[in-house]
Amino acid sequence: MGILAGLIAALAWTLASSLWRGLSTSLSAIQLNGLKNSIACSVLLPVLVTLPWDGQLRALVLLLISGGLGISLGDSFYLAALRRLGTRRTLTLESLSPVAAAAGGWFAMGEQLSLQGWAGALLVTVSVVLVARQQPPDATRMHDRSHTVQLQGLLLAGLAVVCGVAGAAVSRTVLISSELTPVQSAACRLLGGLLLLLPWLRFGVRFPQPRPSTIRWPRVLAATLLGTVLGILLQQVVLQRLPLGIGITVLSTAPVMALLVAPSEGDHLKPSVLLASVLAVTGVGLAMLS
Repeated sequence: MGILAGLIAALAWTLASSLWRGLSTSLSAIQLNGLKNSIACSVLLPVLVTLPWDGQLRALVLLLISGGLGISLGDSFYLAALRRLGTRRTLTLESLSPVAAAAGGWFAMGEQLSLQGWAGALLVTVSVVLVARQQPPDATRMHDRSHTVQLQGLLLAGLAVVCGVAGAAVSRTVLISSELTPVQSAACRLLGGLLLLLPWLRFGVRFPQPRPSTIRWPRVLAATLLGTVLGILLQQVVLQRLPLGIGITVLSTAPVMALLVAPSEGDHLKPSVLLASVLAVTGVGLAMLS
């Protein structure tokens, strides 16, 4: 169940990333993140109002912190990288997560990863190096195609990995030591992500009022339900049932799924592109088999 949930979550994140990438908007990454978290919290409102604050206060506070790290900070960095690098490149860079998760699980939680698992992590790292050398998709804006902005995109993707893994580690600690369900965990993390964004949305950012040529709400709603609600709910199932390193590795199968949406973004499938995706997924497979 953990592996199946991870594969479905990876597919949901891939489709949602493509929807966010193709969204024509002047909203910043922080604004988009706040918008999707607001919608997701509204969908999960029945769960939020019934959270057991009396008996599970410490666990719920930790989940709020986890959401602030992984969803507020991590997703904001991720959305910013997505605009610069494209769906496939950003998702492949996210494959660094297993390396960070395995190291974090070993160092902080005493979880062991076999030599085969570390070999898989190494293959994922090689795939990331290949991706870093590739050109951005044709659909990338001219401003974002510069060498400096591309380096910014790589840095933002790296920060997204660090924040995402840190949030997942805190979440797994809560899930294996409390009676909270994955649904309750997901709802509380989303609330934590929204609460941390509120000061930025209220005081630090002005919301522009563009007049779009197309209706954008269906795309925003679909991306939120797929990537934020379903994706994070399934992620909590994975974190509950699998060790941190293996769980994050299963969730990192998105690069091969991203090949499905690459042509729509003008992302040319050259040999190095295919090699990077194959190495990433092979690394994920080795870690799973370990």
